[in-house]
Amino acid sequence: MNPEKIIVGSRESKLAVIQSETLIEYIRNEVPGKDAELLTLKTTGDKILDRTLTEIGGKGLFVKELDIALRDKRADVTVHSLKDVPMEIAEDIPLIGFSGREDPRDVLVLPKGKTEIDPSLPIGSSSLRRVIQLKKLYPHMEIAPVRGNLQTRLRKLDEGQYSALVLAAAGLKRLGLADRINRYFTVDELIPAAGQGILALQGRKDEDYGFLSGFLDEKGTAAALCERAFVTELNGGCTSPVCAHAEIRDDEILLRGLYYNEETKEYTTGTLTGPKEEARELGARLARELRGR
Repeated sequence: MNPEKIIVGSRESKLAVIQSETLIEYIRNEVPGKDAELLTLKTTGDKILDRTLTEIGGKGLFVKELDIALRDKRADVTVHSLKDVPMEIAEDIPLIGFSGREDPRDVLVLPKGKTEIDPSLPIGSSSLRRVIQLKKLYPHMEIAPVRGNLQTRLRKLDEGQYSALVLAAAGLKRLGLADRINRYFTVDELIPAAGQGILALQGRKDEDYGFLSGFLDEKGTAAALCERAFVTELNGGCTSPVCAHAEIRDDEILLRGLYYNEETKEYTTGTLTGPKEEARELGARLARELRGR
């Protein structure tokens, strides 16, 4: 790693670039003697837009090319939306830290100029996690897949292909599009994806990333470890609807989790509270409780 210039790797979408630029600004402004430069790459997940993530291999396709850039030393650190990061991480390129959390909730977005959902058109969502929970909130609505980056999905919505979209509040807010939000779902109505709203930094095993410590966040880290432990305990892959949300309350965590039974196609939810320093254990424990019901 060049001690004076850090290469930050990112997907080339507008949202990914904005998220990566927060790290670049931190390095430039808070780390004496270091500069940072952005490297953008189009990932396999960004290239294949005519099929769902389940069909093409899951969210890991959003990080594949960035992993290669780390190994080739074309990038020194990569920035991801944590919810897009697979649960299994290669030992040579570990996750090195987590940011503070933006709004973790899912939201409803309507076409421009509309104030109500048109029941003749589907709600757009490609996430099985969202689909199974939305069916309880909108039992009479069709839910159809929608792919593409956030701007592409909004364009399809405004063109009249969908009655509404369900998206992450974090992405809309980071893009300055909070005014498009029609409804915020509570974390009980729609349990968010593990890591939603948190940025994950990934680097090389033997490099020193101590200069990034000020960018990392204690609450974001506790939530990330807790939620990912829940999903990992249930062997939840990138296309699984298994999900969890950890709310940090002083020194305690209130964890909400959703377990999906692949055989029955039914799901169950539950909560558990425990000390923040036992984040991983708490996540695994709730997962076992829900699986055993």
